[in-house]
Amino acid sequence: MTDHETTAIEAAAFRRLLQHLMHERPDVQNIELMIQAGFCRNCLSDWYRDAAEARGITMTRDEAREAVYGMPFAQWKAQHQREATPEQLAAFEAARTSNG
Repeated sequence: MTDHETTAIEAAAFRRLLQHLMHERPDVQNIELMIQAGFCRNCLSDWYRDAAEARGITMTRDEAREAVYGMPFAQWKAQHQREATPEQLAAFEAARTSNG
């Protein structure tokens, strides 16, 4: 496989991940992703912005989040995000502590 083919496949897989997280499973909360996987949609947007900046493209946090969420983050929050429960917050803290 060429580098170009590898990049195209990785890009397609990333787009599929976004499709899954944003459209098929918007019910899964970011805190749940953080507890179970150690990353969430906001992490993806930070990584997206880091990749853009590594290529000399300036991007704000809000621009990166909109690229990942497919809409302004405030709109996503209003439509899909619930307040974290005390149990979720405790599990997040335990996961964060154990993962360093």
